[in-house]
Amino acid sequence: MLARELHIAEEFPRVSLDRWRGLVEADLAGAGGGEAKGLFERKLVTHTYEGVYIQPLYTELEWDSSAGQTGCSGSSPWVRGSVPLGTAVDGWDIRQEHGWADPAEFNARMLEDLNGGVTSVLLRMDAAGRAGLDADDPEAAKLVGVDGCTLSSGAEWDRAFAGVHVGMIGVTLEAGAAFVAGAAQLMALWERAGLEAVRARGAFNADPLAALARDGTVPIAIDGLLHQMGDLAAFTSARYPLVTSVRVGTAAYHHAGATATQDLAFAMASGVEYLRFLTGAGLSVDAASRQMLFSMAVGCHFFLAIAKLRAARRMWGRVVEKCGGTLGAAGMRLHVRTSKRVLTHRDPWVNILRNAACVFAAGVGGAEAIGSEPFDGVLGPASELGRRVARNTQHMLMEEAHLHRVCDPAGGSHYLESLTEELADAAWVIFRDIERRGGMLACLKSGWVQEQIDASYRTRAKNIATVKDQVLGVSAFANLLERLPTPKIVDLDRVRVEAVRRLGDHRSASSRDRVGQRDFGDGASLTAAAVDAARRGATIGEISRRVFGTGVPLALSAGPLAVHPYAEPFERLRDAADGLAEECGRRPIAALLTLGSAAEHGARAGYARNFFQAGGFEVRSAMSVSQAAGAGIVVICGSDAQYAEGQAERAAAELRAAGVRTVVLAGQPGSREGAYRAAGIDRFIFVKCDVVRTLTELLSEEGATI
Repeated sequence: MLARELHIAEEFPRVSLDRWRGLVEADLAGAGGGEAKGLFERKLVTHTYEGVYIQPLYTELEWDSSAGQTGCSGSSPWVRGSVPLGTAVDGWDIRQEHGWADPAEFNARMLEDLNGGVTSVLLRMDAAGRAGLDADDPEAAKLVGVDGCTLSSGAEWDRAFAGVHVGMIGVTLEAGAAFVAGAAQLMALWERAGLEAVRARGAFNADPLAALARDGTVPIAIDGLLHQMGDLAAFTSARYPLVTSVRVGTAAYHHAGATATQDLAFAMASGVEYLRFLTGAGLSVDAASRQMLFSMAVGCHFFLAIAKLRAARRMWGRVVEKCGGTLGAAGMRLHVRTSKRVLTHRDPWVNILRNAACVFAAGVGGAEAIGSEPFDGVLGPASELGRRVARNTQHMLMEEAHLHRVCDPAGGSHYLESLTEELADAAWVIFRDIERRGGMLACLKSGWVQEQIDASYRTRAKNIATVKDQVLGVSAFANLLERLPTPKIVDLDRVRVEAVRRLGDHRSASSRDRVGQRDFGDGASLTAAAVDAARRGATIGEISRRVFGTGVPLALSAGPLAVHPYAEPFERLRDAADGLAEECGRRPIAALLTLGSAAEHGARAGYARNFFQAGGFEVRSAMSVSQAAGAGIVVICGSDAQYAEGQAERAAAELRAAGVRTVVLAGQPGSREGAYRAAGIDRFIFVKCDVVRTLTELLSEEGATI
């Protein structure tokens, strides 16, 4: 007997979108006890910071799959992936960032990661190296070991990579403005390891615009850095087929508060700016495009992050096409990292979940290389546990969840396909505006980019301050009893002294003619001369002095882009409360005076408890005025009915008589504000009030320094 086939679509009548919406609006009207007009949009439609309206339901009406807009993986319009099969065969590249100040520590931590399954490393040079300064340069006194590894000489690079089979991994750089000197040292390292140029894998990551945006200044005129980038790209293109020389990085904009559409537009505008200089250096559009690696950061809103990555590939494919490139060069190479603006110092264990969400989005979005953040990395040098969890998050998503086995898992989702198109269209409008204003460099110099980011972040900052946007463990459900991990303390003075000593030994042992006699001028390859100097033992500073010449530094009038972690305003309050507790021997206290039964006061008491704990207050419950009177701040918590009966005014008068300094009412004052204030109530806390401002004022009254 043949089994009966089940055809779900035929079993149920088709329901139109209009009928569905009518039923929803009727339910909303019933729940609200009134008219349904406007309730659908207010309750069910989400408005994002990008200006996109997220609907509660998506159907084929929003995205017609039969039109074939997304094509196939590895083909135009590149939404589904830049290469055929994507990462389905070998998985994505697990690329971990390393920036330990001491090269020996750097080496030990990198070997731990490589033995744990990491497939490439991102080497972050310290602030001195990124500025093109040696450890013994007087100008580098406060920069050595800061935010990266101290790698002045080739001997230091050998120390950092001791025991590492560089032919088996990819090595990528964060060298700031000193990208030519950094690339020269890496190429010299490869040569000393006996690695053929055709087998070397990595990225030199020359990114002058990002360096200018992040630091606010560069050692020479930006045009000079862009020409150096072109020289490096031409040199790399001719000799290193598996290495990219240019990075189009948008992390500086993202961490400053840029929206997804701004992030996309800045990436496209920077990419076009770089294309112009690379083709000016003699590369074809195809060769120039193949020299570029795009690097983006993504946050915890993983649907938005997935759509952003898919939109980025679509937009870049269109850019290359419009610039005259062929289909084979239009596929974007994409490195994605966890956003630093979503990570928190407080309750850092939640960062494990945040990082997992970001890595998940990057994997589903089709990134070729993904960087994972240790949960305690924001506190200082990441612990062994933090690094292990970070890399194993990626292993789990590939080896256990098999996330990489499907090309474009988001493909076909009406919601994600529609969101991808909306982000791409909105970002293209911003990109065209940038081009009309003279391009990305001109917009950075004029301060326009900074103004756009600041304008968009103001709305987000307001929502963070009012806790409309919550940060778990910080602005919501804060744990005042947490014991934070203790990061390893790095003695930068010792790091600098030892680095200077080793650099002196290197200078004594190497040839005096370390830089060599090759021409560093316009008539020869700047990169070739730098590599020759690195072979001779020249240091980062010696190479950079010749590369930079006598150029005049450029500083942005608007200054560097400031990083805006979401948790920052609340963590500043917690720091102030902790400082007060250390000074006085106790935390600032807020007592909750609850009226009536738990059913009557429960909701507002819970809100008030969260409210004050987010500011570092110790919160105590009180059933009577006498129990609450010992606190400097007392919060009256009850129901609207109790307030209407005058219970709040009577409680406030008793609290004042008992000597309480500040009386707070949990609830909107409405038309009774005058009566409340006359009874002695000073402040009101309620949903959508400015939590940060209120807590700042209350902590200041307690004597805290903010």
